[in-house]
Amino acid sequence: MTPPHLHPAPASPVPGLFEVVLASAALTAVAGYLLAAARLRRRGDAWPRARDAAFTTGGTALAAAVTLTLPGGPFTAHMAQHLVVGMAAPLLLVLARPLTLLLRTVGPGPARRGLLAVARSRSAAWLVFPPLAALLDVGGLWVLYRTPLLAATHHRPVLHALVHTHVLAAGLLFSFAVCRLDPLRHRWSTAWRGTTLLAAGAAHAVLAKTLYLTPPPGTAFGLTDLHTGAKLMYYGGDLVELALAAALAVQWYTSTGRAWARDRARTGAGAGTGTPARTRRPASPPRPPLREPLTHADRFTPADGRARAQQGLSADG
Repeated sequence: MTPPHLHPAPASPVPGLFEVVLASAALTAVAGYLLAAARLRRRGDAWPRARDAAFTTGGTALAAAVTLTLPGGPFTAHMAQHLVVGMAAPLLLVLARPLTLLLRTVGPGPARRGLLAVARSRSAAWLVFPPLAALLDVGGLWVLYRTPLLAATHHRPVLHALVHTHVLAAGLLFSFAVCRLDPLRHRWSTAWRGTTLLAAGAAHAVLAKTLYLTPPPGTAFGLTDLHTGAKLMYYGGDLVELALAAALAVQWYTSTGRAWARDRARTGAGAGTGTPARTRRPASPPRPPLREPLTHADRFTPADGRARAQQGLSADG
C-alpha cells in the first residue's frame, strides 16, 4: 500500500523566481566573460577562443536546464537537470578559467588585491582540498536522495532553492579541486586529485544503483521513470567523470614534460631520458708550426743582391 504522503515530483512548465534569477545570473556571467575576453584581446593579450566556447556553453546549458521543461518522466527530467546543474555546467565553466580571466582583466588596485587575498586565503585552500570538495558534492547527493529531503523540496520553494544552490556550488567546487586550472594558494598533487576522483566516481555510481532499486524516501515515481533516471545518472556521471580524468591527465602529461625539460637543462642533454649524457672530448695538444720562422738569410732575395752589387758591395760584405 502506498502511504498517502508519497508523491511524484511536480513538473511545472513555468519556472519559479529562483529559476529565473539563476538563469539570469548565468547569462549575465556569460556576457561579462565574453566582454572581458574581448577587452583582453584588444589589449594585445592572448586568450583562447575555446575558453569562450566552454564558458558560453556551460552558462547557456545551466540557464536552459533550470528554465525549460526537460523530456522524460518526472524523475528522469529531475536527474537530467541534476547532471547539467551539478556536473556538466560546472566542468565547462571551470575549464574556461574564469578566475584567471578576472585577475588579468582587473587592473592593479583594491579590487585586485581583495580578489587575490580571497583566492590565496587559507579558507579557499581548504575548500578546494579534493576529499573535502568530494564530500560536499557526492555526500550532499547521498543526503538528498537517501533521506526525505528531496520530497520536502517539492513543497518548500526556499528549501528547493537552497538545494539547487548547494548542488551547483558543490559541483563548481569539486571541478575546481580536480582540474586545478586557476591560480589558488595551494595546489594539491595529482595523486590526491586522481584518487579523490576515483572515490567520488565510485560513490556516485553506487548511489545511482541504489536509486535503480529504491526511489528516494517520500517519493513514488513510476518504475520505468525511476530506472531511466537512475541509468541516466549512472552513465551521465561516468561521462563527466571521464572528462575530468582527461583534464587531469593532460595536466599530468604537461607537468611531467616540463620537469624533464628542467632536468635536461640542469644536467645536460640526455639526462632524465635514460640515455647517458655526452662526455666532452679532451682538448687536443697544440699543433707544431708548419715551417720554422724565417731567418735573416731567408729574407735576403736576389733583388737585394743586385742592389748591393750596384752599390759596389760584395754579397757577403
